[in-house]
Amino acid sequence: MPPAKKRARSYDPVKTRAAVLAQFGNVRQAVRVLTPEQLALPTRLGDWTVRDLVAHTGMALAAVSRLLGEPEPVRQDAQLLDWPSAIAADAPAIADTARHLADQHPDLDAHLADIERRFLADLDAHPGTRLLPTSAGALPLADYVVTRTVELVVHTDDLNAAVPGLEIPYDRQALAAATRLLADALAAKAPGGSTEVRIPPYAVVQCVEGPRHTRGTPPNVVETDPLTWLRLATGRLAWTDAVAQAKVSASGERADLDNLLPLMA
Repeated sequence: MPPAKKRARSYDPVKTRAAVLAQFGNVRQAVRVLTPEQLALPTRLGDWTVRDLVAHTGMALAAVSRLLGEPEPVRQDAQLLDWPSAIAADAPAIADTARHLADQHPDLDAHLADIERRFLADLDAHPGTRLLPTSAGALPLADYVVTRTVELVVHTDDLNAAVPGLEIPYDRQALAAATRLLADALAAKAPGGSTEVRIPPYAVVQCVEGPRHTRGTPPNVVETDPLTWLRLATGRLAWTDAVAQAKVSASGERADLDNLLPLMA
């Protein structure tokens, strides 16, 4: 018998909105003090500079305004968990747009402030049920805002890795939502109940086909911290490297997730 389909996790739109704004605010505050030399530094995202990455981070919110400007789809034909796998196809266009925006807006803080104002106005003007034509398909606005936590938290980590001494904080609610969304995406990609993936304190999911665990200690357990999980899920960190560096503990014959990761790349 195939495993039962996992019920989609619900997210509080008010908390999600607050989390997105808090993490975006953390990035804006850090960008204000970056020097031209720091903005010119390379990042782990190919040939992107820090300036390119900051411009792209603004796109996390600007995308909401852009999609709201397009005709509303007739019906919803996608689910929130479809988004992580769909985003990879947009990568080349995203990179070109980021570099163009970085060149077009020398005052990055002013650019980000304008994006934030438009984002707030758009959220106030539209209900969470308003459908958006995303790369994954037609999704409600409230669901798409959840995906913004992934974009913002992951790129905050990219910025922190690129600039020595930079320590942009992670909003707890934003980190939680991003962790849960990508944990649930793993469970959707590899449905089953033989392996338990633990990402304390935010998520625990069952996945991978095989004998279902019912009681006691699961025979197959994977455990890691939220940032390591996000790096694995987005291709910033390879599974074998994470295990070798003891950033992940994996026990049991079905605890090897190497062939399931990354979820986004």
